[in-house]
Amino acid sequence: MIIHKDCIKTAFWIWLVAGVLIFLTLRFIPCPYISYPLCSILLFVMGFTVFFFRVPVRRAVPGDNVVTSVADGKVVVIEKVFEPEYLNSECMQVSVYMDFFNVHVNFWPISGDVTYYKYHPGKYLLAFLPKASELNEHSSMSIRNEHGEVFFKQLAGTFARRIICYAKPGEKGVKGEQCGIIRFGSRIDMYLPLDADIKVNLGDYVKACETVIAELK
Repeated sequence: MIIHKDCIKTAFWIWLVAGVLIFLTLRFIPCPYISYPLCSILLFVMGFTVFFFRVPVRRAVPGDNVVTSVADGKVVVIEKVFEPEYLNSECMQVSVYMDFFNVHVNFWPISGDVTYYKYHPGKYLLAFLPKASELNEHSSMSIRNEHGEVFFKQLAGTFARRIICYAKPGEKGVKGEQCGIIRFGSRIDMYLPLDADIKVNLGDYVKACETVIAELK
């Protein structure tokens, strides 16, 4: 398990502060009934930091027409919608809600050409609210191959106010490789062709790279 490259600085400062506090606690609080519990809490914080900013090793499900999940989390939306920003057409929306304890790294759902990217400033409503998809700060991107196109959004939330996206139009995206990160969870909205064969149900828990969201025709 490794720490995400964009979170190393944050993790370093947390470890540094916790380490200094442990030293001061052991140095100036001789009573073990007080110092040991305090140190245990600080050690837990240090360990949780690694867990929180972890980058798991994932092996993507093969298949050029197989769309895997962009993020870990729970499927909270599956519905037919009109996507006005880029696709300008009706499509199937599948949304995955990432909670505080999920892996925060996002991965490309298919391999292909990155065709679109745009950052949208906005509000910080609760990520599970329907209006969040349009009103919240988010990054939009799209990737296309010979089987079809997958458009998706990284949504900020009330606490998740740090979105990082690596998408660059004209470059190649590879399924299973990182396309960004949303610190402290939030939501991913995926927009798929109407004829895509959706493989998940509402309430399903999915894992990035390993759970098949849909198959393109």
